[in-house]
Amino acid sequence: MGRIVHLTSAHPRDDIRVFLKECRSLAARGHQVALVVADGRGDEVRDGITITDVGRSSGRLDRMFKATRRVYRKALALDADLYHLHDPELLPVGLKLKRCGKKVVFDAHEDVPKQILGKHYLHPGVRSVMSWCFAHFEQYACKRFDGVVTATPYIRDKFLKINPRSVDINNFPMIGELENAVPWTDKADEVCYVGSIAQIRGVKELVRAMESVITPVRLNLVGNFVEAQVEAEVRTYSGWIKVNALGVQDRPGVREVLGRSLAGLVTLYPVSNYLDALPIKMFEYMSAGIPVIASDFDLWRTIVQESQCGLCVNPMDPVAIACALDYLVSNRGKAEEMGRNGRLAVLARYNWAREEVKLIEFYDELLSG
Repeated sequence: MGRIVHLTSAHPRDDIRVFLKECRSLAARGHQVALVVADGRGDEVRDGITITDVGRSSGRLDRMFKATRRVYRKALALDADLYHLHDPELLPVGLKLKRCGKKVVFDAHEDVPKQILGKHYLHPGVRSVMSWCFAHFEQYACKRFDGVVTATPYIRDKFLKINPRSVDINNFPMIGELENAVPWTDKADEVCYVGSIAQIRGVKELVRAMESVITPVRLNLVGNFVEAQVEAEVRTYSGWIKVNALGVQDRPGVREVLGRSLAGLVTLYPVSNYLDALPIKMFEYMSAGIPVIASDFDLWRTIVQESQCGLCVNPMDPVAIACALDYLVSNRGKAEEMGRNGRLAVLARYNWAREEVKLIEFYDELLSG
């Protein structure tokens, strides 16, 4: 067994992928696991994992430059056998650790060059240059690392051309975590969206859809608004009267909302970074036994249709979203069947237990090398 340190300057200490899944799975395997964070909440030991806080950042620039230096100093002091990076801004930290003779793994949660191209608030020329520069630096760094972990097979295939020791560890749900045995006869006329709330994630169209529904359905919004101006705008829509703005919820709170909802929404915009993504919220809805209403992307449509677990719609069309909502509210028997199918698909394929095996095998190979 080895001494492993996970590093993040951007994620919270209770991040689902970083802490609840990867760190806990490795600690359960017998590894000595530490997590370095920069959230200002102090040090603690949780579930056998030592969490070390290097202090909260005062802004994005402070996080990207000063916090990364603090993370590096703490990482070096912990003297681990292997370091696991979770943020693109930590790639320089990984290179420094490699120069100190350490083993380093980068966890590519997203395809960052594609993500940059989707930032429409930037000038197109600026986006292109930033994406190109980061892609080349990412390639330079990851060639020198001991391995790359990715959140989807699509991202894995990209990194295999850079580093042959790349593996996809998909961010699928933990079996049983979000199950809530609420009988379908007791469910409210409610649907839900869980996650960061932003324009690019379809919140404007969701609230507009509530203007067109003919059933008494309400929308549970769980999460924080990323853009204050978007929140202010959607609150002026007439559909807002049918929204329950619940804010950020802990995991028991999310389970309760999923339990009383008839469906879960994941109608993200058709931007390049989302088309090949595997959104955790879609699989969490499935694991909770409720049908999904998802963007009609090729990959997502294949998953939904193969599992027979929901409906796909044009995410830019509020009326299409409203029709899907009305259908599921009006056909509870069909909605229950779709929800049951989704849960079975998670039990059979889309679950963390299967991904955990891949993670442990990957680590065993790295640490024995």
